[in-house]
Amino acid sequence: MILLGRVTDPAQLPDDCAISAITLAELSVGPHVASSDAERAARQAHLQQAEADFGVIPFDAAAARAFGRVAASLRASGRKPAARAYDALIAATALANDLPLFTCNPSDFVGIDGLDLRTVTTEPSPKA
Repeated sequence: MILLGRVTDPAQLPDDCAISAITLAELSVGPHVASSDAERAARQAHLQQAEADFGVIPFDAAAARAFGRVAASLRASGRKPAARAYDALIAATALANDLPLFTCNPSDFVGIDGLDLRTVTTEPSPKA
């Protein structure tokens, strides 16, 4: 979601998109941890745009049960589920709803069995 504006080919994304409630929660942190008023305003605008543009898939009982499978897969692959807790919860939401997960950071989801992961390419980050 954060890199959506830098997607190189929008055709890589489905016509009908939604985000998980966990993604919305993750985006909601941004304005609160911004280091300047300008950054806070930009992050708040990004959050509000995401809320306006995308339906939200809840983290429900099915996702909670799927999280058990995700955590077990991560442990079996030598990764700690707590280290990438948001990503593990997002993956569980996708699995519970039998949906593909589109990401610009596929390495965040390595080792999760059964996840239909779709990599989306982005333009390189602008130099600071």
